[in-house]
Amino acid sequence: MHRIASLLMHRIASLLMHRIASLLAGLLLPMAGCGAPPPDGLAVFAAASLTRSFTDLSDGFPGATVELVFAGSADLLTQLTQGAGADVFAAADTATMDKAADAGLLAGPPVPFASNTLTLAVTRGNPKGIKSFQDLDRASLVVCAVQVPCGSAFPALQARTGVRLTPVSEESSVTDVLNKVITGQADAGLVYVTDAHAAGPRITAVAFPEAAGAANTYQIAALNSSRNPALAHRFVDLVTGPTGRRVLEAAGFGPP
Repeated sequence: MHRIASLLMHRIASLLMHRIASLLAGLLLPMAGCGAPPPDGLAVFAAASLTRSFTDLSDGFPGATVELVFAGSADLLTQLTQGAGADVFAAADTATMDKAADAGLLAGPPVPFASNTLTLAVTRGNPKGIKSFQDLDRASLVVCAVQVPCGSAFPALQARTGVRLTPVSEESSVTDVLNKVITGQADAGLVYVTDAHAAGPRITAVAFPEAAGAANTYQIAALNSSRNPALAHRFVDLVTGPTGRRVLEAAGFGPP
């Protein structure tokens, strides 16, 4: 009797395991299908300062669902060199795009499509009375890290003005700098004109004359890793064409 009961228990356990495996297989197959990228999808890696403009341009882009990934240009380049799949890369300066070209990531020559100038974002109402770059020595300042386009000009600005400043933090993207000013974690931040424009009344923008020598030229290119080169080039054409120019100007970008 003991042997028969043992055989029955073993049989029941075997049937249960088979049933569970079948159920799991039925669940996992649909999930795997959902995780696969759509054949008409387009992945665009773009500098954080392009968030508003590229979101507007991607809405209604014909023939593809556009997945936008925004971050500091240097961080995006690191992801791409480490194998991240993308179709298009838009960087906030020529130096970063040159590195992408040197790494063999580009499917063709990059195209300049916009320019941006630095400005000071200060706490709303400017309670510290900041009117120039020199006035930052009495404020808590946050800037982009030097390897990020929005931070690469900071050492040159200090050399040009003779003002030595000690930022309270260095961020990986211009949007992080702006958020620290908006939330009151810093009195001032060095950001792009477009980001100050997008922040609206949440901050006060203070232009300073030395910023004229701190303009960045944005570049865009299709990537060798693109799953759909035709769509990638079409997105580049959209950004660099009349529609792109109109959207970028509305956001405060200058011509390339």
